[in-house]
Amino acid sequence: MTTSSEISDRILESVLAKRLLPGARLSEQQLATLFGCSRTIVREALTRLSVRQLVVSSVGSGWYIAAPTQEEASETFEARRVIETGLLRSRERLDSAGLKRLRQHLQQQRRALKSGDAGLRSFLLGDFHVCLAQCLGNAVLANTLKDLTARTTLIAIEHQSDADAAHSCEEHAQIVEALEAGNLVRAEKLMAAHLGTWHVKLPMQADAEAAGIPQTPDPLMTLQEVLQPLDVHGASSVSGALRNPPPKTAAKGRSARPPRST
Repeated sequence: MTTSSEISDRILESVLAKRLLPGARLSEQQLATLFGCSRTIVREALTRLSVRQLVVSSVGSGWYIAAPTQEEASETFEARRVIETGLLRSRERLDSAGLKRLRQHLQQQRRALKSGDAGLRSFLLGDFHVCLAQCLGNAVLANTLKDLTARTTLIAIEHQSDADAAHSCEEHAQIVEALEAGNLVRAEKLMAAHLGTWHVKLPMQADAEAAGIPQTPDPLMTLQEVLQPLDVHGASSVSGALRNPPPKTAAKGRSARPPRST
């Protein structure tokens, strides 16, 4: 039987891939049917995500994907900057296994860019930061970054252009090059610059509202569609999300438009 942890991981993955947008409703019954488990297990998963500030509950209405405010956005980006630059500052060198893993991650990012899969691209660009924290040997902060990265994904409502996505990937490559050279001071400066420009590259929630950008998910996207696992070209997700698709249900789904990307 599917566990609550597996359900929360799948929801988190879909947030990172911009399949689940701020305000998306999460039906306990639909999720229980989809994953073949009880509503109690689903409720445990949603409560877990609520504590992590990725899901909110409304009395009488149910559960929804969180919609961070501009103030929360600023705090989230700052938290990421402090954690990620601090991790680099605390290390003297990255071992060969870690460097190999980061190079493989860069290859996945580049394949996603070439494929045109906006959801996979969004997931991998965010997942790089989780992977880096894991390679630096801090699993606790890696898990924290996983949540913070998901929150910054929710903050970035508008589509990220192909050029912006390619630029982010190139910045990741420069960070890895500095790590390969054993220059963690340069890697830290590159990371600070990379994270410091996100609020410029991607519009905040208030900007999206002013521009009339919808903040609810595409109504044609059913939960079964948005919670399908990402295809990372046969490689396991470094964020630990589920790789097996949920059980098929009798629910009828209509064809979906491509997921939004960050």
